Amino acid sequence: MKMLNAWSLFMLLCLSCPQRLISFSVHRRYIAGIKNQQMDSISTVVYTTNKSLKHDHTRLYQSINNNDNKPETPKLVSVVTSDPPRSIAFTTVMAVCGAALGPFLDSYHSAFGVLKYEEPITAILWGNEAYPGLTTAWWVPELFGLAGFLIGWLYILLDALLESPSEAKSPSPPKILVVISMFTLQYWLSGVLYQAGVPRSDILTIMASVATVGYFAFDNTMAGLITSLATAIGGPVIEVGLLSTLHGHGGYQYSDAGETGFFPLWIVPVYFLGGPAVGNLARGFWNLFTSEEVNEDNLSKNPNTVVQCDVCNGTRCVGCPNCDSQGYYITYGQSVKCTSCRGRGFVICRACFSQYDEDPADIDAIREKMSRMPD
Repeated sequence: MKMLNAWSLFMLLCLSCPQRLISFSVHRRYIAGIKNQQMDSISTVVYTTNKSLKHDHTRLYQSINNNDNKPETPKLVSVVTSDPPRSIAFTTVMAVCGAALGPFLDSYHSAFGVLKYEEPITAILWGNEAYPGLTTAWWVPELFGLAGFLIGWLYILLDALLESPSEAKSPSPPKILVVISMFTLQYWLSGVLYQAGVPRSDILTIMASVATVGYFAFDNTMAGLITSLATAIGGPVIEVGLLSTLHGHGGYQYSDAGETGFFPLWIVPVYFLGGPAVGNLARGFWNLFTSEEVNEDNLSKNPNTVVQCDVCNGTRCVGCPNCDSQGYYITYGQSVKCTSCRGRGFVICRACFSQYDEDPADIDAIREKMSRMPD
C-alpha cells in the first residue's frame, strides 16, 4: 500500500511537472516581453529626448550665431556705410556744387552793397567794372562747400529717419532747377530791395513770404522743415562768429548791421529757402548715384513691381524655417521667441530676392522692409 501511494505520488509529480515547466516558460516569456516593451519604450524616450536636446542645442547655437543677436547697425549709420562709393561721390559732388554756386549767389549782395569784403577777389565774367559777375574772398567757397555738404547729408539722413514720402525724395530735374532758380531770385531780390532803400521790415516780410512759398511748393516734408530751420539758425550764428573774428583779417561787414548789430534779420529767411534748394539737389544726386549702381547690375526695377514667385506667391515672405512659422520654439520646457523672424513667424523669400534691386548684404534694409509687411 505504501509502495502504491509512493508510486502514485511519483506519477502525479511527473504528469504535473511538464505543465508547470510550460507554464513557467510562458510566464518567463511574458515577463521578458513586458521587459522588452518597457526597454523599447525607455529606448524610444531616450532617443526622443536626445534628439530633442540635440535640436534644442542646434537652435541655441543658431540663435547665438544669428545676426539678430549681433548689435544692430543704427539706421542713419547704415545709410552712410551701406554703399561707401555712393557716399563718397555724393559728399564730393555736394561740396563742389556748394563751393562753385554759393559765391555767385553771394556776389549779388556784394554787387548791391549789402556787404563788403575787406580783401575781395573779383572776376568780371558776364558783368562789368561796376557790377562784376563774381565778388568773393578766398575763404568763401570753402564755407559754401561745407554748407552744401551739411545740408545735403541732413536731407538724406532725415529722409531715411523720418521716412519722407517717395515722391518728395525723388524730385524731377525741372523741379530741382526751378527751386534753385527761386533761391537765386530771392538772393537777387533781397539785394535789389536793399539798394532801393526799402525798409528792413518790408524786406523781411517779402523774404519770409518767398521762403514760405518755396518750402511748401518744393518740399513740404518734416525732413525739409528741420533742415531749413537748422540752416536759418545755424547760418546766422556762423556769420556772427565770422563777423567777430575775421574783422580786420580779410573778413567782411554788412553795410547795415540791422536789428542784430551784425546783419539785418531779413537774411534769416534767405538762409531758410537754401534748405529746399540744396536739399532737392541733394536728393537728385543721391538718386542718380543709386540708379547708376542699379543699372550697372541690370537690376533697375520699379519698386512697386511684383515678381511672380512660386515659393512666396509674390508676397516676398515665407514661413520661418527656424521656428516652423510659429514665431517661437520650446526649449528646455520654456517658450523662446524666435530671433530669426523676431517672433513674426515669417522671413523674406530668398527664392525671388535676386530679382529685386536690393542689396542682399544690407541686413538693416531687409529688416526694415520686413517690419512693414503685415502679420
